[in-house]
Amino acid sequence: MKLVVVLMLSALPLSCYAGSGCQRLEDMIDSTIDPSVTEDQFIEGLEEFIPGDTTAQLLREFKQCFLDQSNRTLSNVQVMMDKIYNSRQCASY
Repeated sequence: MKLVVVLMLSALPLSCYAGSGCQRLEDMIDSTIDPSVTEDQFIEGLEEFIPGDTTAQLLREFKQCFLDQSNRTLSNVQVMMDKIYNSRQCASY
């Protein structure tokens, strides 16, 4: 989970840039966090951005990291994303 948090935080500039103005990014993040979205559904939603089978397999493993977490942890990740979107640093975007 620590790796997942590091990856999410490394995407902070992209998240700030998108803010709440990039619905596709927000949908992707929501589907990543949502435990009711299966790996196959996750891949289908990102299909146009996946160049090959290797990337698809890595995204499956990435989604599985979230599926292995408790609902409480997933809820905390969602809170973190909301805090990022509503942060002072993102306010100018």
